Amino acid sequence: MPSSAISYPRPPVALSQAALLFAAACVFAAHGATSLVRDAIVSLNASSAWWELLFIPLVLATAALFIPAVKSWRLTRQATQAVKASDAISARIASAAAREHAWIAFGWGIFSLLMLGFFAFIFMNGTAVGQTFFLLPLISEKWMLVAEKFIYVNIVTFVAAEILVLIWGLIVALARMAPGPGGQPIRALAILYCDVFRGLPAIVTLYLVGFGIPTSGLPDLIIPQIYGLFVDTSEMTVRELRDATRIPVIYWCILALTLTYGAYVAEVYRAGIDSIHWSQVSAARSLGLSYMQTMRHVVVPQAVRRVMAPLLNDFIGLQKDTALVQILGVVDAFNQARGIAANAFNLSAVTIVAILFVLITIPQARLVDRLIERDNARMRAGG
Repeated sequence: MPSSAISYPRPPVALSQAALLFAAACVFAAHGATSLVRDAIVSLNASSAWWELLFIPLVLATAALFIPAVKSWRLTRQATQAVKASDAISARIASAAAREHAWIAFGWGIFSLLMLGFFAFIFMNGTAVGQTFFLLPLISEKWMLVAEKFIYVNIVTFVAAEILVLIWGLIVALARMAPGPGGQPIRALAILYCDVFRGLPAIVTLYLVGFGIPTSGLPDLIIPQIYGLFVDTSEMTVRELRDATRIPVIYWCILALTLTYGAYVAEVYRAGIDSIHWSQVSAARSLGLSYMQTMRHVVVPQAVRRVMAPLLNDFIGLQKDTALVQILGVVDAFNQARGIAANAFNLSAVTIVAILFVLITIPQARLVDRLIERDNARMRAGG
């Protein structure tokens, strides 16, 4: 092939130069951030040689961005020389490697700038910002108090609601797919339920269920009658009977969250059921299985496996929405932290709540990613 017909790549000269300048800017930003932190520490009379031992590695770590940037520049020069020597293959290889190293410098540089910006934010205004959100003495003092409410209220509410949502969502999904003309009213009710509770914000549902149902007096008509089937109430006063049959507020919170997320999970289940090929249903029915037997033994097990990742995403949202129960007067972790913040005029207690939610959410999020990757690998393998 004549040399005039060969397409030579354009060496990424501008990109390599930008990577070098960006690395220099990151080092300058690291120096500025350490200076800001040093001034804040001096203003607090907490300066020490240990801080300097921390600042030096920080600046050196940022300066390491020059390694991929310089490699990119050298590879760019090699690509330029290869183009002059009419070596198209070497020019393409060197150009591609130069771009890759340049983007490595940009990627880690952006990461460094964000981390430096976070630490600079904490130490701004003489560490006043950091003390507002991260006052370590207050965090260490109130940590267990907030964590106890988080475990016994938020986590218990989340686990109970999650179990009920799994069951209720599957019931609604199967109701939405009830076959035949006889199942039409059931399908209509299921669709109406999903449309209503997916449209209502969770906080509105909590308010209506948690305040509305007890205020209506309906529990006072039903619960004592059920309670009387198991306990002799003939000698109990009205007040004693009311106290014995009063439903705790946390139960109304669980019911409201179940109703809200049951609608979302029902749609997830339905999507998984619809993804099962119709031939499997036909084969099961031809073997003599009824519709419900087909769903139970053939369709639903496969559907649940396919929608495991979306289900976990919904449960992460459910876990976070347990913080809304405080509108009904339940003292959960957020309500406890808010009281501490009001007394201490500091938001560090609320930071404890944020840390607890993040700590319990991140492993679930990584599990979702792993399940999605495994499902994609199975699909690529034809499984």
